[in-house]
Amino acid sequence: MHGFETILPFLKPIEHLILDDSISEVMVNGSDRVFIERDGFVQQVPGISLGERSLTVAVKNIARRLGDDISESKPILDSRLPDGSRVAAVIPPCSLSGVTLTIRKFNSRHFEIEDLIRAGTLDRGLANRLEDYLLQRRNLLISGGTGTGKTTLLTALGRFIPADERILLIEDTAEIQLAHENLVRFEARREQNGTPAVSIRDLLKAALRHRPDRILLGEIRGGEAFDLLQLLNTGHSGTISTIHASSAKQGLSRFTSCVLQSGVELPYRAIKTNIGDSLNVVIQIERRPGRRFISEVLEINGYDPDADLFDFCVIYVAPREHA
Repeated sequence: MHGFETILPFLKPIEHLILDDSISEVMVNGSDRVFIERDGFVQQVPGISLGERSLTVAVKNIARRLGDDISESKPILDSRLPDGSRVAAVIPPCSLSGVTLTIRKFNSRHFEIEDLIRAGTLDRGLANRLEDYLLQRRNLLISGGTGTGKTTLLTALGRFIPADERILLIEDTAEIQLAHENLVRFEARREQNGTPAVSIRDLLKAALRHRPDRILLGEIRGGEAFDLLQLLNTGHSGTISTIHASSAKQGLSRFTSCVLQSGVELPYRAIKTNIGDSLNVVIQIERRPGRRFISEVLEINGYDPDADLFDFCVIYVAPREHA
């Protein structure tokens, strides 16, 4: 089994899809429209009907099994199965097409950089350059959209970190798999059933008390960007993190916007100056039907406040066949 025992009794019509290892995501858009993702392609699966009432009952039962709740007063579910797979749902009236259910399977495979080279995500020359960045303790930001493989790339790059270094890994949801002996893993916790939340910002602040050689942050989403920037500016080099953005340049803009969300009063250009001084490399990863690939790599050399521009060098652009 895959840890799906919790939910399978309620989802018999799509059980075969959930248990199919070649399927990475199952998406239910109302009771009669089921889609899957397989090998990077999304396709509809015809002939499946779960019944709207049955689907509503199933989602509510799944939420209870996972120690959560979904109802008209709390119509959004975002939970995780014991194996790390994600279960997300939205019910009417907030979901206009009926119950929406998405199951994103956790991939327990430990991807190496060689796997990504074979898959065409990057070539050997770029892999060697990225390894050099890690060994030189550069600060890396992996930028990309949903499902582009940011976490997979972070995991593969993390394997370049020397085995004798102490890594502190912070995630919103534990996904990254590293084999280092001296690895400390922190996971955020949202407020649930009266239990107070523990944020990424809380964990970043706690990280400094645990003597990390490197800090890896699963994803920058908000004000924690300020705390990460503070760490980078005080000598914590060799970090890797990810951010949701559609280009490398937009990744820098998103990082700036996330710092602003921290509520700390800093001039806009001062934030950009700090980013330019502490962030060294932005790696953009993209997704096309059937493949994921690194499209661009920027080396950041600073920020020019007069021109309001980051000073960067484009050191890699994907070959035309990827476009």
